[in-house]
Amino acid sequence: MKIGIVGDFSPEYPSQIATNDALMHSSRKLGIFIEYEWIPTTTVIKQLDTIKETYQGFWIGPGFPDSVDGVLSIIQFARENNIPLLGTCGGFQYIIMEYARNKMMLENAGHEERDPHANQLIISKLACSLVGQKGEVIVKKPSRIFDIYQVENVIEQFRCNYGLSAEYEKQIHEAGLRIVGTDSIGNPRIIELPKHKFFIGTLFVPQLSSTSNSTHCVVDSFITTVLSQSED
Repeated sequence: MKIGIVGDFSPEYPSQIATNDALMHSSRKLGIFIEYEWIPTTTVIKQLDTIKETYQGFWIGPGFPDSVDGVLSIIQFARENNIPLLGTCGGFQYIIMEYARNKMMLENAGHEERDPHANQLIISKLACSLVGQKGEVIVKKPSRIFDIYQVENVIEQFRCNYGLSAEYEKQIHEAGLRIVGTDSIGNPRIIELPKHKFFIGTLFVPQLSSTSNSTHCVVDSFITTVLSQSED
């Protein structure tokens, strides 16, 4: 079983190191042997056919990707083919961009950090930075994410400055990419595709809460779903 982490790895980026660690924590707890590799975003387009055949699940990792098109192509493939996909922090943002562009046909859907003058800023700067913050997340039910957490209130760690623009929240939710987790005043923090095998994005960084003695339930669930995919 092999997981592709889509992103441009830097050993100096704590959230990326934590991604590797969280996969190992959960795999040991679950007794599941996994392999994982970081997939540089600039290589995705040329190697897409090979990537599709190599990995049974994808994690859209945190960080500033060199190629947005590379990231979006993996997300589209996973979404359209029922391949397990988890996106955290920046991954949450790019899941929304892909859905807006390719499902909702908002061809100019953009990200304020990369293109502040885009006609349709689907991802915009948060009113208050969440970098280094811990915050409450209210988990909605019924949802896949509630089935994972089994509680309605959790505390998670954030490292982000950007999120889903308030202007597009209703459109995204009603188009099928459901907002299933919010902060205490309703700002989106978790999204999912309900009928997909596993297609979840979190604005927070669950891997930062993972330890060898206390794994994160979202990572556990992702790995077990990828395992079932590899056995199909």
